[in-house]
Amino acid sequence: MKAISHHYFALYKPDGYLSQFLTNDRHAKRKKFLGSLHNFPNGTMAVGRLDEPSEGLLLLTTNGKYSTHINKSGIEKEYYAQVDGVITSAAIDHLKKGVTITVKDEPYITKKAMVEKIETPLLPARNKKIRDDRHGPTSWVSITITEGKFRQIRKMTSAVGFPTLRLVRYRIGKFTIHGMDKGDVKVINVKFEK
Repeated sequence: MKAISHHYFALYKPDGYLSQFLTNDRHAKRKKFLGSLHNFPNGTMAVGRLDEPSEGLLLLTTNGKYSTHINKSGIEKEYYAQVDGVITSAAIDHLKKGVTITVKDEPYITKKAMVEKIETPLLPARNKKIRDDRHGPTSWVSITITEGKFRQIRKMTSAVGFPTLRLVRYRIGKFTIHGMDKGDVKVINVKFEK
């Protein structure tokens, strides 16, 4: 019996796109979907999600087992978050130790994270602008987590008093958006057997 050959892609998801290929929601007819960015093979699915205003690395595959593996195995996911205000050392320490957020209307304490203040990263311009420095200073942090609750990074930075203005997923495991522009798709080599 011939082994099934699966496809794996890295996509720089632009802001303003849903992390899905289609919807049954009649109110979402004007939304932008991943299928408009590239001619993906039938059966391609997003590995995890980025909410509509977020951008950055999204892995795509035709292998459902790989998708489950990435989402359940504690693989590191690194995000760059531009936050409202100049983030303090105390806020960074709090983020590192874990903060209380709400998940499915229940309090949840996030796992320990790697967090550091960073210089403004070199990123493509967004499709939709966020407010500029005339409305007050902003700063950037790198946050690496091994879980992925709904809107987790946004909830974490808000919990320490620095709401996220722009959120970019930079890395999942060994894959990054380095050298990619928004909307870029590249085939990736994945060694996965399950």
